[in-house]
Amino acid sequence: MSVIERQIEVSYRHQILFTKGLFAPGNELFCDTLVDGQLDSVQKVLVVMDEALCRAQPQLIDQIKEYFSLHRNRLQLVCDPMQFEGGERTKNSYFHVSEIQSKIEMHHIDRHSYVVAIGGGALLDMVGLASSTAHRGVRHVRIPTTTLSQADSGVGVKNGINAFGKKNFIGAFTPPFAVINDSEFLTSLSERDKRNGYVEAVKVALIRDLAFFEWIEQRATALADFEAEAMERLIYRCAELHVNHIATSGDPFEFGSARPLDFGHWAAHKLEQLSEYRIRHGEAVAVGIALDVIYGRRMGYMNEANTDRILSLLEKLGFELFANELLHEDESGKLQIINGLEEFREHLGGKLTITLLNALGQGFEVHEMNLPLVIESIYELRDRQTGREQKIIPASA
Repeated sequence: MSVIERQIEVSYRHQILFTKGLFAPGNELFCDTLVDGQLDSVQKVLVVMDEALCRAQPQLIDQIKEYFSLHRNRLQLVCDPMQFEGGERTKNSYFHVSEIQSKIEMHHIDRHSYVVAIGGGALLDMVGLASSTAHRGVRHVRIPTTTLSQADSGVGVKNGINAFGKKNFIGAFTPPFAVINDSEFLTSLSERDKRNGYVEAVKVALIRDLAFFEWIEQRATALADFEAEAMERLIYRCAELHVNHIATSGDPFEFGSARPLDFGHWAAHKLEQLSEYRIRHGEAVAVGIALDVIYGRRMGYMNEANTDRILSLLEKLGFELFANELLHEDESGKLQIINGLEEFREHLGGKLTITLLNALGQGFEVHEMNLPLVIESIYELRDRQTGREQKIIPASA
């Protein structure tokens, strides 16, 4: 037998840029980023936008067109921005991916051109898949417009859609050419969507950075009131911690069996599915973190005081820590949420690997879960929620 074997290493630049008023006439960041020193040609750009964003900011499309017109010697907007429904439903079919790829083909967007996605995390995932698979990879730029996508999902390297009842079953790891966070996009979000990204900051602080967790505790009231300075700082540090992990973990494309940044996510992904995505991703992660923290306390990994600090912080930020879908049963009487453990394992393959906490700011991995204790933890969450509701009712009577 003869063998030829070589080690292939590929280097990526992963840049996350922060600004305000990205498409204001005097802001050169977007143009400079896409031109990237290529002064001898006009860069072709296909723009894809979130419908909800366009409704919330009706002047935005005209502002983008005017920006491209102002920079027409360096940028070419190949057609009016495409608009798609945002949220998880946009990821539930391959149809939108094909629509974008047809525009890529029609307007001769090549591997030196750009597809720019402007919207929440679900839209960025879907557009990223279209870009990653057209011509085996067209440059794509992400412009996240939600707290969740600016802090977490939009700054990563994952692209994908849902299929066969499973989240992100079809996808690709392709680092974007650039991610540009514009804090002004957050101003038109509902309070629910502003809050949605906070939980990913709590998550990464719990497994990586005690000082950041303590800062979130100190600024919890300001964050709950959606003060701009607090939100911007939270997003920046959360994004930084996520990118640090991608760059330094040694497994940016998840070839192994561990996903420490998915702390609290095994139950969250299943909870989203069981609710038919009525529960938003951040809301589901809050429940998932609460469940795993209580489980960790029952297993003796975490003390009661730190457990309550985590749960109380999530509640102070405005999250509910129980959802009725946690108690949905299948035909055999088994809680359906438990199936999330096997689906979580199957997504990566290998042995089950769940991140838990043994201290604030310190995550560790386990490879099995005590199912009776998981179920007890679910009922404890239910009882905690019931107790909070009973305290609120007399106060409002």
